[in-house]
Amino acid sequence: MTIRTGRLTRTLAAVAAIGLCSAAAEARDIVWARYGDIDTLDPHKATSTLSLQTWSLIFDTLLATDKDGNPVPNMAESWTVNDAGTEYTFKLHDGITCHDGSPLDATDVKYTVDRAFDDTDPSVTKASWGPITSAEVVDPLTVKLTLETPFVALVPFLADSFSSILCDSNEGAEGFGTTTAIGSGPWKLVSWTKGDKITLARNDDYTNFGKLAENKGAPYMDGLVITVVPEPQTRLAALKTGEVDIAEPPFDDVAMLKDSGELDIVVAENTGQNVFWEFAVHRPPFNDKRARQAVGHATDAAAAINLIYGDLSLPEACPVSRGVFGNDQDVCLEYRTNYDPEKARALLAELGYGPDKPLETAMLVWTGGNRQKLAEVFQAQLAEVGIKADIEMMDIGTMNARVRQENETAEGKGSMDMMTWSWYDPDILYALWHSPGAYRGYTTPELDAMLEKTRVLTDPDERKAAVQAVFKVLLEDGIHIPLYTPGWEWVFAVRPEVEGFHVAPFVYPVFNDVKIAED
Repeated sequence: MTIRTGRLTRTLAAVAAIGLCSAAAEARDIVWARYGDIDTLDPHKATSTLSLQTWSLIFDTLLATDKDGNPVPNMAESWTVNDAGTEYTFKLHDGITCHDGSPLDATDVKYTVDRAFDDTDPSVTKASWGPITSAEVVDPLTVKLTLETPFVALVPFLADSFSSILCDSNEGAEGFGTTTAIGSGPWKLVSWTKGDKITLARNDDYTNFGKLAENKGAPYMDGLVITVVPEPQTRLAALKTGEVDIAEPPFDDVAMLKDSGELDIVVAENTGQNVFWEFAVHRPPFNDKRARQAVGHATDAAAAINLIYGDLSLPEACPVSRGVFGNDQDVCLEYRTNYDPEKARALLAELGYGPDKPLETAMLVWTGGNRQKLAEVFQAQLAEVGIKADIEMMDIGTMNARVRQENETAEGKGSMDMMTWSWYDPDILYALWHSPGAYRGYTTPELDAMLEKTRVLTDPDERKAAVQAVFKVLLEDGIHIPLYTPGWEWVFAVRPEVEGFHVAPFVYPVFNDVKIAED
């Protein structure tokens, strides 16, 4: 695909400065502006939503989700499970092709699973694949996964982009994850300029077997450019001039944009996202649960969310979000450290902190989504009870690495962070809090056993009770303090000439149906 600049005749100086003048292609592309960049093109090496969204365009998955977030067939036209729940056999559709023209078959599925479990360099979400012991090619269109024990979260996991099927031609390919990414999804990688843009081209051979799009063939548009535009007002300016087709608008302007009708507003629902406080628990002060509980009691999430987001987000009481199995606001409100500044002060006093000796901590926050302003509100709330939190803003990839570093550091000032995860099942808690933990944070043998129980119970009522028992531990001990569900934070502003754009559950934008009317 040849990039040209002639289309961008109306670009603002600020937009030109960030490189949007090279975003459009000779044939009409969709231009999607986001606040940040991906971590990697390799689905086994990152966890950020920005990365997940991109993987879903390049790669495909064995299963997909329907409009309610339930798993349905996709690349796998059917599957069976043995009575013990330890063997899953998937029958693939015939005729699926990789972007390099090679057929996608059971060997590619085996390659993907084996790679996720590689002893020397496993997937960062290895735990979420479950206790898979082998992937066997039964025939070119049949693959069998054998598990050590039953794992009820495997089926929904195989509909998520963490389980993207990688064509085995990626093995040994130069630059896989940076300059190479061979999948079978609706869009093919052309290039990725880190910190600037990702350029994709339509996969003319694509067949949509199960994804949420009316179009069952290749996307209608020739290409898709995902460009990084950190400043909200710059994104809005580019939307208004037509240099960008789809972007996250400034949250403060959403109501005005809705009223004006100048741009269409698409709101993502059923995101599965949960934003929460977590702590470096292997050193003071947060190795004492009273310090963690004090933060929980000092935080008035409802007031902060209302101030910054209005009705675009909801406060969350549970460690998993609304719509995810086990979520029950009343149950979680009974267990969690609810807003009570006097109780926070009393706990801090027990620890030796007071007006003349505040508890000091870093507060790590990732960029975008008005989180700087939100963090400042939380900072002020904490200060009222005697907690001095120094805000450190960074991109989500940097923050993920920093959180793990803080957990592996035995000395220094306290550290807490505003983390977010998007997931479709409470098994996310296993990834976060089962030894060794996604970020090497809080773990105990007792919690490990409880989390393991949530993975094998097939009776829904029994599993729900086990999941909520885990909630109780996480909430009462201030290990995972929920803040809000940004189910309405993922807002997309769309140019009026763009038709067919929508967002699937768990914040996956779908471009297969998009058509852009000519000027």
